[in-house]
Amino acid sequence: MPASSPDHARLLDSTAPVRSGEELDLARLEPYLRGHFPDLSGPLVVRQFPSGHSNLTYSVTLGEKEMVLRRPPFGSKVKSAHDMGREFRVLEKLHSSYPAPKPVLYCPDDSILGAPFYIMERVRGIVLRRELPAGIEITPDVARRLSESFIDNLAALHQLNYAALGLADLGKPQGYMERQVKGWTERYYGSKTHELSQVEKISAWLKEHMPLHSRAALIHNDYKYDNMLLDATDVTRIVAVLDWEMCTLGDPLSDLGTALGYWVQADDPADVLPARWGPTSLPGSYTRRQLLDRYQAKTGFDVSNIVFYYVFALFKTAVIIQQIYYRYHHGMTKDARFASMGEVAKMLLNASLRAAKNNSI
Repeated sequence: MPASSPDHARLLDSTAPVRSGEELDLARLEPYLRGHFPDLSGPLVVRQFPSGHSNLTYSVTLGEKEMVLRRPPFGSKVKSAHDMGREFRVLEKLHSSYPAPKPVLYCPDDSILGAPFYIMERVRGIVLRRELPAGIEITPDVARRLSESFIDNLAALHQLNYAALGLADLGKPQGYMERQVKGWTERYYGSKTHELSQVEKISAWLKEHMPLHSRAALIHNDYKYDNMLLDATDVTRIVAVLDWEMCTLGDPLSDLGTALGYWVQADDPADVLPARWGPTSLPGSYTRRQLLDRYQAKTGFDVSNIVFYYVFALFKTAVIIQQIYYRYHHGMTKDARFASMGEVAKMLLNASLRAAKNNSI
């Protein structure tokens, strides 16, 4: 089925039964929701969006009204990375100026679900993950235009007036990258399960090549295909960007580096190809260099030091994966998807070292 087929309903991102160990306390949730949405009648039905690796996302339906609930993962060690109130506020300020879901309700009360959570409107669309959804075909021309939409949308985010949006206090851009390198190195050691010598080498290289100056922008920090909802009738149109948990004010090139770090292309080394984060290697897709050139043309930003940000992005993603694997390794989650995460983290560390050595993206 081509991406523009009118029979598109079955291509939309779907839910599944809630995973074992990640069930919500419906006896507490239902009266809470009915108290805030008294006009909604009918049964409460909760299902889960099955593909997230960090904050947990659920479909919550009251009668005919479907909403989305976000809460922190069970057993997480890093509370600062799962600030529901902060994520809610970002969406509250952002959704009218950028394709992001509209938040509806924030609950800071741990007694309902054991952690703060929030509710947002359901946005429907196609999510592109490692493999294309069954029934969808992306031609080289569509892949090219989708690549352009992908990078143009990131450039647009970085050019938003965050002060006018009321988000000037979201972060501290000065010294952002120094804090990032230090913080993610510490997070690795806080979630360490095995000896990986690459970490010390990468952190030393990053400190040695730290940029002296950077600009400030609103950054997403996890920008990739599977954090987007695409129009089912035209997959080159982005209808929403999801997962704003790591959004902050910082160096926009770190956001670009993260996007490039997720972008596996067809000529990458064989050990990297199985770990691609989306269908970024389809015929017609941009290369990382083409994405970089288009971003520079759209923003006018100096991107000459992009290798530093690319090396850091691969390192940071490896640490995120390691944090997930730590939870699995210590029995904090039984999600079988996480069993191989240790090897994925090692692969990303190797890729980071290789990029530093070759001075290339």
